[in-house]
Amino acid sequence: MQEAKDIIIIGAGPTGLFAAFYAGMRGASHRLIDNLDQVGGQLTALYPEKYIFDVAGFPKILAKDLVKGLAEQGLQWKPPVHLAEKVTGLRRSEENGKPRFTIVTDKDEYPGRTVLIAGGIGAFTPRKLPLKDVDRWNDKGLHDRVLNLQTFAGKRILIVGGGDSAFDWAVNLQGVAKSIVMIHRRDGFRAHQATVDQVQQLAAAGKMELRTFWELKEIGGSNRIERVTIFNNKTKEEETLPMDCVIPQLGFISSLGAIAEWGLEIEKGDIKVSQTMETNIPGIYAGGDITTYPGKLKLIATGFAEACIAVNQIAHFLNPAAKIMPGHSSNMALFGQKED
Repeated sequence: MQEAKDIIIIGAGPTGLFAAFYAGMRGASHRLIDNLDQVGGQLTALYPEKYIFDVAGFPKILAKDLVKGLAEQGLQWKPPVHLAEKVTGLRRSEENGKPRFTIVTDKDEYPGRTVLIAGGIGAFTPRKLPLKDVDRWNDKGLHDRVLNLQTFAGKRILIVGGGDSAFDWAVNLQGVAKSIVMIHRRDGFRAHQATVDQVQQLAAAGKMELRTFWELKEIGGSNRIERVTIFNNKTKEEETLPMDCVIPQLGFISSLGAIAEWGLEIEKGDIKVSQTMETNIPGIYAGGDITTYPGKLKLIATGFAEACIAVNQIAHFLNPAAKIMPGHSSNMALFGQKED
């Protein structure tokens, strides 16, 4: 049996990592569980090389560098971290009139006194290209996410998609890739207009190609991607291009998975919480993008605040004599400071 902890944090993204920091600051034992094989959530899995501009204190910071700092801060109390484990169930019980929970994963079971769900957008997987046998090209030139820009150094790249990620990579891979062709099945885009303008300017300057109404028909090669065949869905024209890499940016499919079966109140795929981050089940709290309430903003900054609120409420839930407001960290003896 695993040791029972005060808080079981589901999700090791930004909100979960900051919740771990705050749990340690409040003296609450805790553990983290995540279905990804690294901490950082979407920041690590989807766009580690992208800059983030709206985190307080950083005019701009690479997502992977933000994760590095969050991990250093959040894991300083040395909590158990269980990565690449999928949450499959929840068992509820009582002890001395208090709720008790056991989180079941595909590898183990973890008892706890409370649960904090910080699962981001839930378990997510990138949408696949609608091509037969597409998986045979995985790690052979087909990349559904960009984890390291240098993977694409000097390569001929095809980007498929018309959303923010497709446009962002068309910009960020400039000067890295040998050539970039970006195709989208229509002439409407789901991206920030400023980035769309930037890509259109790059295309007009001959630094890349942007083709609308074109789709990917086939990938060819022997042991790696060597060429692609694209077709125009209006004229039915086909063209084969020499290519080294294909980056499909078609969005992703996300779901709450087993969490949706716990009896939580859910609205449009999000967990409903009160202003204190409590769910409808006493002892289960939630924070970050996975939650909804009136006025909710799905931002990293919001997730940080919700982690603080949730953990402080949990501290009071576990010990009614504990203050909800812990005081300011700059005055805490825990950090070697003198308490006022």
